[in-house]
Amino acid sequence: MSITDERRAAVILEYAVKPGDTGSPEVQVAIMSERITNLTEHLKTHAKDFHSRRGLLVMVGQRRGLLDYLKRRDHARYATLIQRLGLRR
Repeated sequence: MSITDERRAAVILEYAVKPGDTGSPEVQVAIMSERITNLTEHLKTHAKDFHSRRGLLVMVGQRRGLLDYLKRRDHARYATLIQRLGLRR
């Protein structure tokens, strides 16, 4: 359900705004999206895992908050990020 260290490093390299960047909203949203995808696949197999489902809902809410923050701060970065991640909004 969690992502591996190698995959996390790859996501950080792909979405980093500058070298050594691990805390920008783009990186945080990308890592969270990867975790959400993995957890969604887990829940397709384990439909009655309600504790993990609650964790998924919390993560989706956190991602939404980060995306709203980015939208308020810099709409161009927001639009680029959601297009790169393939999110609907």
